[in-house]
Amino acid sequence: MDNKDAVVALAALAQESRLATFRLLVQAGPGGLAASKIAEALGMPPSSLSFHLKELSNANLIVPRQEGRFVIYAAQFDAMNALLGFLTENCCGGNPCSPTGSPACEPRTSTCGA
Repeated sequence: MDNKDAVVALAALAQESRLATFRLLVQAGPGGLAASKIAEALGMPPSSLSFHLKELSNANLIVPRQEGRFVIYAAQFDAMNALLGFLTENCCGGNPCSPTGSPACEPRTSTCGA
């Protein structure tokens, strides 16, 4: 991922409704959710949701697919992982980051980030 793609993805996620939508689709997994289910889960009017889905799709963070008369949206896990990798590629001076939930570097006890 390059800087331009990262900026587009981060800008798309920098809005509360879009972030909630993306997180819901990540939780739903590769199968995704119909737009109506997303609207229902988030308590969002369909017209507002449509706008947010378009922004996330333009940022390549979600992908729509037609299933009968429904449009199903799913998170683009490759794009999500590329963004996470881009954000952390130089983490801790090149040392491997630790698993989620524990800090990669202990504050003031290492040279991480110095």
